[in-house]
Amino acid sequence: MKSGFVSLVGLPNAGKSTLLNRLVGTKLAIVSDKPQTTRNRILGVRNYPDGQVVFVDTPGIHKPAHRMNVRMVDAALDAMRDVDVVGVVLDVSQKPGGGQQHLFGLLRPLKIPVIAILNKIDLVRKPKLLPVIDRVSREREFADIVPVSATTGDGVDMLEKAVLAQLPDGEPLYPEDYLTDQPERFFVAEMVREQVLQHTHAELPFTTAVVVDQFGEPDEKGLLRLYCTILVERDSQKPIIIGRGGEMIKTIGTAARQELERFFDARVFLDLHVKVKGEWREDERVLDELLKRPGE
Repeated sequence: MKSGFVSLVGLPNAGKSTLLNRLVGTKLAIVSDKPQTTRNRILGVRNYPDGQVVFVDTPGIHKPAHRMNVRMVDAALDAMRDVDVVGVVLDVSQKPGGGQQHLFGLLRPLKIPVIAILNKIDLVRKPKLLPVIDRVSREREFADIVPVSATTGDGVDMLEKAVLAQLPDGEPLYPEDYLTDQPERFFVAEMVREQVLQHTHAELPFTTAVVVDQFGEPDEKGLLRLYCTILVERDSQKPIIIGRGGEMIKTIGTAARQELERFFDARVFLDLHVKVKGEWREDERVLDELLKRPGE
C-alpha cells in the first residue's frame, strides 16, 4: 500500500480546484473563471486499490495586496511543507511570465518529489505541447511531467499513477469513507460565494465574502434552514448584490440553494443578507473566521 499527502500548487486560475474535484470524484472546491477563487486549503481523500492519496488544494500563489491575500499565499506556501509530493499545476494555454518564474523559484529548494502537471491541454493543439514540456523540464528536475485536462479528465489516470509511484509505503491515513476535513458550514459559505462569483463582475468577486450566521438541524419535515451574510466593502456594492427589486440576490440565492440541496440531499431554506463592512480584507477577526483551518 502507498499513502501520503500531495499538495496542488500553482498560479491563480491554473485549474487546481477543478483538478482536485476530478481527482476525488466529487465537488469539494468551488470553481469560477475569476482569479483567487480558492481562499482556503481544501483537503480531499481518494482511495485506490493500491493506496490512499490525500490531495490538498491551495490558493493561487500571487503578489498579495491585502492581509487576506497574504494569508492565502502563506497557506499555499505552507502546503509545500510537510507533504510527500508537490504537484505544480501549470496552465499551458497561457504564456509564461514573471509569476511562473517566481513559482519555479519557490519549487527549486524542495527536496521532496515535484510533479509538473501541465493542465488545460484541451485548449491547445498537441504540437504546441512539446515545446512547453521541453521548457518546463529545464526549470528543475521533476519527478514526472504529466499533461492533463482537469476539465475533460484526459491524462488524469496517468497523473494518478505518477502520484502513487512517488508516495511512500504506508497504511491509509484516514478511514475508507473519509472525504475531507472541512466542516459543512465551510461548504455552505463556499457554495453561496460561488454564485456571487458567477453572477457579479468587476471588483466584486475580490471584495465579497460569505459568513454562515446560522446552521440548523433539519426540522421534522426534513427542511434545513441556513442563514448567511454576504459581506461587501463599500456602500455602492450593496445594491449591486441585491439588484433591482432584489432580483440579483434572489438569483444568487436560488442557484446556491439548488447546489446546497444536491450537496446535503435535503430540502434547504436559504436566507441571504448583505452587509457592508469596510476593509474586511484587512480585519484580522474577520479573516480568522473566514480562513481558519479545520479544528482551529
